[in-house]
Amino acid sequence: MDTGVPECLFCKIVSKQLNAKIIYEDHLLMAIEDINPVAPVHVLIIPREHIGSLNAVNEDQLHILGHIQVAASRIADQLGIAANGYRLVNNCGEWGGQTIYHLHYHLIGGVKLGWPPL
Repeated sequence: MDTGVPECLFCKIVSKQLNAKIIYEDHLLMAIEDINPVAPVHVLIIPREHIGSLNAVNEDQLHILGHIQVAASRIADQLGIAANGYRLVNNCGEWGGQTIYHLHYHLIGGVKLGWPPL
């Protein structure tokens, strides 16, 4: 597993060099509260391994993506938003709205979400 990128904010959070409110963690990922929530529940799901974006995922990392999906549903249940529904979002690249270049997903819920999200 990659040890991280020294200047990466999420690598610093995962290694606990920086504090964050941890919602869930296991051997592959960490979930933290977003510091700028857009809904009553807004959690960031971050793999421990540094992966720059969804575009950088390789075949050896597919298990991480599957694990994120399963963990997201468990976290949603833990936070009481699974029954009514939630959104799991990945922003990829500048035009996709990615601002931190470490793969992560936003788990958003606790309120009825509209569509389209723009």
